[in-house]
Amino acid sequence: MKKTISILLIIVLSIITASASEAPKLNVVTTLPDYAYFAQRIGGNRVTVHAIVQGNQDAHFIRPKPSFVNMVRNADVLISTGLDLELWLPTVVNKSGNTHIRSGKTGYVAASHGMTLLEKPKIMSRSEGGVHIYGNPHMNSSPIMMRIAARNIATGLIKNDPEGKSYYKENLQTLINEFDTDLFGEKLVQLLGGETLCKLTEKGTLISFLKKNKYGDTQLIDYLGGWLKKMMPLRGKQIVTYHKNWVYFERIFGLEEAGTVEPKPGIPPSAQHVNELVAKMRSEKIHLILAANYFDEQKIRAVAERTNAEPVIVPLYVGGSKNADTYFQMVNLWINKLLNAAEKKGMLTSNISPGRSE
Repeated sequence: MKKTISILLIIVLSIITASASEAPKLNVVTTLPDYAYFAQRIGGNRVTVHAIVQGNQDAHFIRPKPSFVNMVRNADVLISTGLDLELWLPTVVNKSGNTHIRSGKTGYVAASHGMTLLEKPKIMSRSEGGVHIYGNPHMNSSPIMMRIAARNIATGLIKNDPEGKSYYKENLQTLINEFDTDLFGEKLVQLLGGETLCKLTEKGTLISFLKKNKYGDTQLIDYLGGWLKKMMPLRGKQIVTYHKNWVYFERIFGLEEAGTVEPKPGIPPSAQHVNELVAKMRSEKIHLILAANYFDEQKIRAVAERTNAEPVIVPLYVGGSKNADTYFQMVNLWINKLLNAAEKKGMLTSNISPGRSE
């Protein structure tokens, strides 16, 4: 009798274990591949994730396809920027008939929630080009803003799968630690914490704060590591971009945008505008042009050739080129290509240290 009961208990436990392991995963659909990367990192084996936009595409100009509608129709969670970057998305959602993932519903996650946006328009006019009414939506160029996006994504997953809360939180913390270490270096994060460092960076006061304060007999600036330290030699340098994709990246790393190849967002460059930009670049000796790789490379290189500038053409989204399979790889790619181009043009001072560069 005891043997029979033991066998029955083993069978029941096996069934329970099998059921738990075979529990349906959250079906997550994202607009940008960057959000898909974070959702997979946080969701792990509790989610399946698919992105609509490819890494080498312009998220502004995606044509809705029946395949997108099918993806969204079966989604438990939909993650988008939450602004007016993906203006094609409402059409896809409406056609899907999936009310659970509409804006404001539990299944919808706005990655931009809680972010402070730049370039909010004062005047709404077609003459201003592709104006975004809420502000510049290209926050994925800022690791600090993507750190916020990761938190928003984790919150969304927890709302839709409360049983996975501790699992999602643990994975999120691993991701946050990676952001902080890659941004500031391990030692400075240990001393001041990632949250404090991110706030100071967003305010534009981090470098001055680190130079004015010490830990023991050592200036805090000497503990700076990560991407911030690598980019110190370019701090305060002027660059030209093709489109206003990089304003948040520039804010973090102290770059100054002197102009854009587009006269206004979404408006193709005219001969007059290009001539004026070329004259400015020659006059002010601006040697770097930063552009996403989905723009017309010929137009970018034409301006570079006329100004003896170095074009830095990189993916804006995860998976948009080789060596950009993760968000962290992609940011490393941006920084390395910028530094290599700057070195080529003689813009980097040898033996420069963070303590001597503002």
